[in-house]
Amino acid sequence: MSVLTKVLGDSNAREVKRHLERVAEITELEPLIEKLAPEELKAKTAEFRERLANGERLDDVLVEAFAVVREAARRTIGLRPFDVQHVGGIVLHNGTIAEMKTGEGKTLVAVLPLYLNALEGKGAHLITVNDYLARRDAGWNAPVYHALGMSVAVIGHEMSLVYDPDYLDETHPDPRLQQLRPVTRAEAYQADITYGTNSEFGFDYLRDNMAVDLSQCV
Repeated sequence: MSVLTKVLGDSNAREVKRHLERVAEITELEPLIEKLAPEELKAKTAEFRERLANGERLDDVLVEAFAVVREAARRTIGLRPFDVQHVGGIVLHNGTIAEMKTGEGKTLVAVLPLYLNALEGKGAHLITVNDYLARRDAGWNAPVYHALGMSVAVIGHEMSLVYDPDYLDETHPDPRLQQLRPVTRAEAYQADITYGTNSEFGFDYLRDNMAVDLSQCV
Protein backbone atom coordinates (compact mmCIF):
# COMPACT_ATOMS: atom_id res chain seq x y z
CA MET A 1 0.00 0.00 0.00
CA SER A 2 1.42 3.37 -1.01
CA VAL A 3 1.86 6.27 1.40
CA LEU A 4 -0.69 8.26 -0.63
CA THR A 5 -3.28 5.49 -0.27
CA LYS A 6 -2.65 5.33 3.47
CA VAL A 7 -3.21 9.07 3.80
CA LEU A 8 -6.12 9.56 1.40
CA GLY A 9 -7.66 6.11 1.55
CA ASP A 10 -8.71 3.78 -1.25
CA SER A 11 -10.79 5.57 -3.92
CA ASN A 12 -13.47 2.86 -3.95
CA ALA A 13 -13.74 2.97 -0.17
CA ARG A 14 -14.17 6.74 -0.26
CA GLU A 15 -16.85 6.39 -2.92
CA VAL A 16 -18.76 3.78 -0.92
CA LYS A 17 -18.51 5.93 2.21
CA ARG A 18 -19.98 8.88 0.32
CA HIS A 19 -22.86 6.75 -0.93
CA LEU A 20 -23.50 5.36 2.55
CA GLU A 21 -24.07 8.91 3.74
CA ARG A 22 -26.93 9.19 1.24
CA VAL A 23 -28.23 5.78 2.29
CA ALA A 24 -28.39 7.08 5.86
CA GLU A 25 -30.62 9.91 4.58
CA ILE A 26 -32.85 7.33 2.86
CA THR A 27 -33.17 5.36 6.09
CA GLU A 28 -34.07 8.50 8.02
CA LEU A 29 -37.13 8.90 5.79
CA GLU A 30 -38.32 5.35 6.38
CA PRO A 31 -40.60 6.05 9.39
CA LEU A 32 -42.38 8.81 7.44
CA ILE A 33 -42.76 6.79 4.24
CA GLU A 34 -44.07 3.78 6.16
CA LYS A 35 -47.06 5.85 7.34
CA LEU A 36 -48.24 6.66 3.81
CA ALA A 37 -51.45 5.05 2.58
CA PRO A 38 -51.18 3.10 -0.71
CA GLU A 39 -52.59 5.97 -2.76
CA GLU A 40 -50.29 8.45 -1.03
CA LEU A 41 -47.31 6.25 -1.83
CA LYS A 42 -48.36 6.04 -5.48
CA ALA A 43 -48.89 9.81 -5.59
CA LYS A 44 -45.19 10.30 -4.83
CA THR A 45 -44.44 9.45 -8.46
CA ALA A 46 -46.54 12.36 -9.73
CA GLU A 47 -44.94 14.59 -7.10
CA PHE A 48 -41.42 13.65 -8.21
CA ARG A 49 -42.30 14.22 -11.86
CA GLU A 50 -43.70 17.64 -11.07
CA ARG A 51 -40.52 18.56 -9.22
CA LEU A 52 -38.43 17.47 -12.20
CA ALA A 53 -40.64 19.51 -14.53
CA ASN A 54 -40.02 22.52 -12.29
CA GLY A 55 -36.27 22.28 -12.70
CA GLU A 56 -35.03 19.80 -10.11
CA ARG A 57 -32.63 17.06 -11.18
CA LEU A 58 -32.85 13.31 -10.64
CA ASP A 59 -30.12 13.59 -8.01
CA ASP A 60 -32.33 16.05 -6.11
CA VAL A 61 -35.10 13.47 -5.70
CA LEU A 62 -32.90 10.36 -5.42
CA VAL A 63 -33.01 10.02 -1.64
CA GLU A 64 -36.79 10.28 -1.38
CA ALA A 65 -37.38 8.19 -4.51
CA PHE A 66 -35.21 5.36 -3.20
CA ALA A 67 -37.03 5.52 0.15
CA VAL A 68 -40.35 5.20 -1.68
CA VAL A 69 -39.12 2.19 -3.68
CA ARG A 70 -37.86 0.54 -0.49
CA GLU A 71 -41.32 0.84 1.07
CA ALA A 72 -43.13 -0.29 -2.09
CA ALA A 73 -40.88 -3.37 -2.31
CA ARG A 74 -41.50 -4.21 1.33
CA ARG A 75 -45.27 -3.98 0.88
CA THR A 76 -45.61 -5.77 -2.44
CA ILE A 77 -42.94 -8.47 -2.71
CA GLY A 78 -41.89 -8.69 0.93
CA LEU A 79 -38.33 -7.54 0.31
CA ARG A 80 -36.75 -4.49 1.93
CA PRO A 81 -33.63 -3.34 0.04
CA PHE A 82 -30.59 -3.40 2.31
CA ASP A 83 -28.10 -0.56 2.59
CA VAL A 84 -25.63 -2.31 0.27
CA GLN A 85 -28.37 -2.61 -2.35
CA HIS A 86 -29.04 1.11 -2.13
CA VAL A 87 -25.33 1.74 -2.64
CA GLY A 88 -25.47 -0.46 -5.74
CA GLY A 89 -28.50 1.47 -6.98
CA ILE A 90 -26.73 4.80 -6.58
CA VAL A 91 -23.67 3.47 -8.41
CA LEU A 92 -25.81 2.28 -11.34
CA HIS A 93 -27.66 5.59 -11.48
CA ASN A 94 -24.31 7.36 -11.72
CA GLY A 95 -23.47 5.30 -14.80
CA THR A 96 -20.65 3.37 -13.20
CA ILE A 97 -20.15 -0.35 -12.63
CA ALA A 98 -21.42 -2.09 -9.51
CA GLU A 99 -19.85 -5.49 -8.86
CA MET A 100 -21.93 -7.58 -6.49
CA LYS A 101 -21.53 -11.12 -5.23
CA THR A 102 -24.03 -13.90 -5.84
CA GLY A 103 -26.90 -13.56 -3.39
CA GLU A 104 -26.51 -9.84 -2.75
CA GLY A 105 -29.71 -9.09 -4.65
CA LYS A 106 -28.74 -7.59 -8.00
CA THR A 107 -32.29 -8.02 -9.34
CA LEU A 108 -33.73 -5.78 -6.62
CA VAL A 109 -30.82 -3.33 -6.85
CA ALA A 110 -31.78 -2.48 -10.43
CA VAL A 111 -35.34 -1.53 -9.42
CA LEU A 112 -34.07 1.55 -7.58
CA PRO A 113 -32.33 3.38 -10.48
CA LEU A 114 -34.91 2.09 -12.98
CA TYR A 115 -37.72 3.78 -11.07
CA LEU A 116 -35.70 6.94 -10.56
CA ASN A 117 -34.73 7.32 -14.22
CA ALA A 118 -38.22 6.42 -15.45
CA LEU A 119 -39.51 9.52 -13.66
CA GLU A 120 -38.30 11.62 -16.59
CA GLY A 121 -40.92 9.98 -18.80
CA LYS A 122 -38.43 8.94 -21.47
CA GLY A 123 -38.56 5.22 -20.71
CA ALA A 124 -35.95 3.29 -18.74
CA HIS A 125 -34.49 0.08 -20.15
CA LEU A 126 -32.84 -2.82 -18.35
CA ILE A 127 -30.58 -4.97 -20.50
CA THR A 128 -29.89 -8.56 -19.46
CA VAL A 129 -28.41 -11.61 -21.18
CA ASN A 130 -31.41 -13.79 -22.08
CA ASP A 131 -35.19 -13.78 -22.46
CA TYR A 132 -35.69 -15.91 -19.35
CA LEU A 133 -34.00 -13.38 -17.06
CA ALA A 134 -35.76 -10.45 -18.73
CA ARG A 135 -39.18 -12.03 -18.19
CA ARG A 136 -38.37 -13.27 -14.70
CA ASP A 137 -36.98 -9.99 -13.39
CA ALA A 138 -39.76 -7.90 -14.91
CA GLY A 139 -42.46 -10.19 -13.55
CA TRP A 140 -40.99 -10.53 -10.09
CA ASN A 141 -40.53 -6.78 -9.63
CA ALA A 142 -43.61 -5.57 -11.52
CA PRO A 143 -45.76 -5.24 -8.35
CA VAL A 144 -43.25 -2.71 -6.99
CA TYR A 145 -43.53 -0.50 -10.07
CA HIS A 146 -47.30 -0.95 -10.23
CA ALA A 147 -47.69 0.17 -6.61
CA LEU A 148 -45.92 3.39 -7.62
CA GLY A 149 -48.06 3.96 -10.70
CA MET A 150 -45.52 2.84 -13.29
CA SER A 151 -45.93 0.33 -16.10
CA VAL A 152 -43.39 -2.39 -16.89
CA ALA A 153 -42.95 -4.54 -19.99
CA VAL A 154 -40.67 -7.17 -21.51
CA ILE A 155 -39.21 -7.29 -25.01
CA GLY A 156 -38.66 -10.93 -25.98
CA HIS A 157 -37.55 -12.79 -29.09
CA GLU A 158 -40.84 -14.64 -29.49
CA MET A 159 -43.24 -12.23 -27.80
CA SER A 160 -43.50 -9.00 -25.85
CA LEU A 161 -45.38 -8.71 -22.58
CA VAL A 162 -46.70 -6.05 -20.22
CA TYR A 163 -47.60 -6.43 -16.55
CA ASP A 164 -51.36 -6.38 -16.07
CA PRO A 165 -52.71 -7.20 -12.58
CA ASP A 166 -56.13 -7.99 -14.11
CA TYR A 167 -54.67 -10.61 -16.47
CA LEU A 168 -54.03 -14.22 -15.48
CA ASP A 169 -52.04 -16.78 -17.46
CA GLU A 170 -52.77 -19.99 -15.58
CA THR A 171 -50.58 -21.99 -17.96
CA HIS A 172 -47.39 -20.46 -16.58
CA PRO A 173 -45.88 -22.50 -13.71
CA ASP A 174 -44.56 -19.45 -11.82
CA PRO A 175 -47.45 -17.51 -10.24
CA ARG A 176 -45.25 -14.41 -10.12
CA LEU A 177 -45.19 -14.36 -13.93
CA GLN A 178 -48.85 -15.12 -14.61
CA GLN A 179 -49.85 -11.46 -14.95
CA LEU A 180 -47.67 -10.71 -17.96
CA ARG A 181 -50.02 -10.08 -20.89
CA PRO A 182 -48.91 -10.39 -24.54
CA VAL A 183 -48.70 -7.05 -26.39
CA THR A 184 -47.12 -5.68 -29.52
CA ARG A 185 -43.47 -4.74 -29.49
CA ALA A 186 -44.35 -1.07 -29.89
CA GLU A 187 -46.70 -1.23 -26.89
CA ALA A 188 -43.96 -2.78 -24.77
CA TYR A 189 -41.68 0.14 -25.57
CA GLN A 190 -44.37 2.56 -24.39
CA ALA A 191 -44.07 1.25 -20.83
CA ASP A 192 -42.28 3.34 -18.23
CA ILE A 193 -39.76 0.53 -17.75
CA THR A 194 -38.83 -2.12 -20.32
CA TYR A 195 -36.74 -5.24 -19.73
CA GLY A 196 -35.00 -7.04 -22.58
CA THR A 197 -31.79 -8.53 -23.92
CA ASN A 198 -28.89 -6.77 -25.58
CA SER A 199 -29.65 -8.48 -28.89
CA GLU A 200 -33.34 -7.50 -28.92
CA PHE A 201 -32.67 -3.87 -28.05
CA GLY A 202 -29.75 -3.75 -30.46
CA PHE A 203 -31.60 -5.14 -33.47
CA ASP A 204 -34.64 -2.95 -32.76
CA TYR A 205 -32.33 0.06 -32.83
CA LEU A 206 -30.86 -1.03 -36.16
CA ARG A 207 -34.29 -1.75 -37.68
CA ASP A 208 -35.60 1.65 -36.55
CA ASN A 209 -32.66 3.35 -38.25
CA MET A 210 -33.43 1.50 -41.48
CA ALA A 211 -37.16 2.33 -41.42
CA VAL A 212 -38.45 4.63 -44.16
CA ASP A 213 -41.55 5.66 -42.18
CA LEU A 214 -42.11 6.40 -38.49
CA SER A 215 -44.99 3.91 -38.45
CA GLN A 216 -42.42 1.14 -38.97
CA CYS A 217 -40.48 2.08 -35.83
CA VAL A 218 -41.00 0.58 -32.40
